[in-house]
Amino acid sequence: MSEELIMLMKELVDRVKRLETTVFNADNVLLKAGLIKVEGIVPRISADVGSVPNSDTIAKMDWSEIDELVVKLSGE
Repeated sequence: MSEELIMLMKELVDRVKRLETTVFNADNVLLKAGLIKVEGIVPRISADVGSVPNSDTIAKMDWSEIDELVVKLSGE
C-alpha cells in the first residue's frame, strides 16, 4: 500500500472514533434529546401471514404469483 493510502485510512479511523465518542458521550445533548437512537426498530413478519416459501418454490412461480406473495407478506 502506498503511504498516502495508509495515512488516509488512519485519518478515517481517527474520525470515526471521534464521532463514536461524541455520539455515545454521557453528556451528549443529541442522544439525551432522542435525536440519535442507539437501538432501532426490528422488522418482523406477522404470524398471520403464513410461512414464506423456499427458493425452489419461488423459482417455479409466475410473476403474478410473486406479486401476490409480496403484497401478502407486506400486509397490504
